[in-house]
Amino acid sequence: MSTIAFTKGHGTGNDFIIVADVDGGLTLRDEQIAALTDRRFGIGADGMLRVVRSAALPEGAQTPDAVWFMDYRNADGSAAQMCGNGIRVYVKYLVESGLIELAVGESVAIGTRAGTKTVSRTETGFEVDLGLWVADTTETLVRAKGVPVARPGQGIDVGNPHIVVALSAGSELDGLDLTVQPLVEPLPPYGANIEFVVPDDPLVHAGVGSIRMRVFERGVGETLSCGTGVAASALAVRHWAGRSAPEQWRVEVPGGVLGVRIVGAADGEHVLLSGPATLVFSGEVALA
Repeated sequence: MSTIAFTKGHGTGNDFIIVADVDGGLTLRDEQIAALTDRRFGIGADGMLRVVRSAALPEGAQTPDAVWFMDYRNADGSAAQMCGNGIRVYVKYLVESGLIELAVGESVAIGTRAGTKTVSRTETGFEVDLGLWVADTTETLVRAKGVPVARPGQGIDVGNPHIVVALSAGSELDGLDLTVQPLVEPLPPYGANIEFVVPDDPLVHAGVGSIRMRVFERGVGETLSCGTGVAASALAVRHWAGRSAPEQWRVEVPGGVLGVRIVGAADGEHVLLSGPATLVFSGEVALA
């Protein structure tokens, strides 16, 4: 039985097992990742981040402008396109382990299955440019335990798919039972993360929009935070609010607070996500 070194990290409570495999020599089966992320019999995490050079992976051929590739896997072992919290934790690991140097104000390109993402170091953490976003026009209904009737959902793609559902009050958000997977009709071909949101009162203060959110992540279940889900939620509420909606948002999740900015670029609107990244502990673990 072999052992591997790992580091545990999180971004607003969305936690990850980080494994360095810079030359791409490590093969991990889905069931091994599921065992490692198990919260009772393993280390426990919402997912795994494999730190590997783009040149060492077939997927890395799509991101030749990025030296490093974030191979993100959900807790069930399935591969995911992107993770907004995970990529901040990934860059934090690169910096703390000495694999890169990154001063405040500097940026690094990171390869993902959703393309190359630019991550900047800030005074309080990291900000990632998630790139272009797309609003889905599909009419979707979401049924969730604790919500008496099905609610319409707004599809938002920010590199991975999300469906955002507006609730009427904070009590409704708090009363959700997300131990049961919400039902989506029609279900997207590859599934989606489901976000439930309520606006603060007032919605906008000093030019910044403010909302609360809970999320059910595909392949994981409810998590304390979802970075791309935070961005999708802010975009959906901005979409519903109309032309007068702000370009900057504060999103509260059970694990903390994240920031979202929408900025214009030559190729369209980009959405940027900012927040902290924390490394908790390191160790070694046996692979089953």
